[in-house]
Amino acid sequence: MRSLFAARPVTGWSAKRSLRRPPEFLSPRPETMLHWISYSSLIPPNLFILLAMIGVVLAWRWRRAGLIVATAAVACLYLASMPVVSFLLIGAADDLSGIVPTLPLPAAPGAIVVLSAGYRHSNIPGGRDAVDSMTLDRLEEAARKQRDTGLPILASGGWLQNADDSLAGMMAESLEDDFRVPVQWREQRSRTTYENARYSAEILRRAGISSALVVTNPWHMARALWSFSAVGYPVVPAPLPEGQSLEMSPSILFPQVSALVGSYYALHELIGLAWYVGRYGKW
Repeated sequence: MRSLFAARPVTGWSAKRSLRRPPEFLSPRPETMLHWISYSSLIPPNLFILLAMIGVVLAWRWRRAGLIVATAAVACLYLASMPVVSFLLIGAADDLSGIVPTLPLPAAPGAIVVLSAGYRHSNIPGGRDAVDSMTLDRLEEAARKQRDTGLPILASGGWLQNADDSLAGMMAESLEDDFRVPVQWREQRSRTTYENARYSAEILRRAGISSALVVTNPWHMARALWSFSAVGYPVVPAPLPEGQSLEMSPSILFPQVSALVGSYYALHELIGLAWYVGRYGKW
């Protein structure tokens, strides 16, 4: 059985997938660079590493101040790497989806919107880029929902730098080839969760669909719900059936890479939601 994670050679239907990137994606937009500098640099562990380096530099001139900054940054990095802290942060991000305001449904959901995460670049000559494992998990849940409800699927994800297709294109290929479910629409303009919501809502409104299910990870659901509410489109959360547990042992107090990754995702959502509220001015 072919692995779902393997890069696909250019054969058959896949060879028909267009490699031509829309002109607006040939060079980075100024606002995209500003977004990265102002937003991504604030997401731990980036922020903690940056502060630690600033502290080291300061210590060459102002020893006490530099050591305080560097020590605080390293301490925060250690905390973010602890399983117990990661568990609490992921829980906080999950719980936010229950308090984010949503819009009343005018009718039963008429579509399934599955949001993208990322992709894997193929290093095999002639291979094609493919969705990453996180996006694949979301596609699996969307396919399950489609089989249960019969609702059409909208894949949402735009073009990223150096990718040979939009995320929506990769998602549609995986859904149709790997999961054997059709994709009705591809939203290929978005670069953020807010744009996922904005452009997906435009497509569904034109199709006469007034509400939809939205599929993503539980810790990402709050920002997704907020974004759809901000653009005035009612959705129903359909999170992945993820569950987390914390084994009570001394190891929960020691740093682990998996815990740091979990903290990164949680803090990305918590800070990202605050960023959206501040930028778009809605709650």
